[in-house]
Amino acid sequence: MLTLLISLYCMAFQGYETQAYEVVERFDAVEIRYYPPVMKVKVESAAVENRNFNALFRYISGNNAANEKIAMTTPVYMHNTPQGQSMEFVLPARFKEDAPQPRGAGVEVYRAKAGHFAAIRFGGYANASKTKNYTQTLRNALKAAGKKVVGSPMLLSYDAPYKFYNRRNEVLLEIAY
Repeated sequence: MLTLLISLYCMAFQGYETQAYEVVERFDAVEIRYYPPVMKVKVESAAVENRNFNALFRYISGNNAANEKIAMTTPVYMHNTPQGQSMEFVLPARFKEDAPQPRGAGVEVYRAKAGHFAAIRFGGYANASKTKNYTQTLRNALKAAGKKVVGSPMLLSYDAPYKFYNRRNEVLLEIAY
């Protein structure tokens, strides 16, 4: 069910605004990126009851204090948390310092801090095995390059499941830079 919901979201945002970043260094298959501050909306839930997508989609569909429909963007951020799983949507760049407050329970709007992140891109469909493999490849490359990881891995998804070729997925790790 979650895959279907993500696919519906992704189908709708193909060609839409993508979160800005600057590539500051490249080595092997790794990009070191600087991400400026950005507004995000997130939901966390226990892994067994992952309803994150629905809550986030309701928020951008107008379930917020301003009853404002908000354009979809890429990527979708996903990562494991001590409580289960988290999913985040990046809000459009026009939201600089704040955004409409959510009306849904468990939905949080926040301003993500600027930071440097290492990214490794992979194609095909993301699954736990691929994500684990690319996370380890990224960690090994960073260690060999003398880079210090300061965050936990995040999976970024850019494409709808119906897209078969040239799919874009990434593993992202925050680093000290």
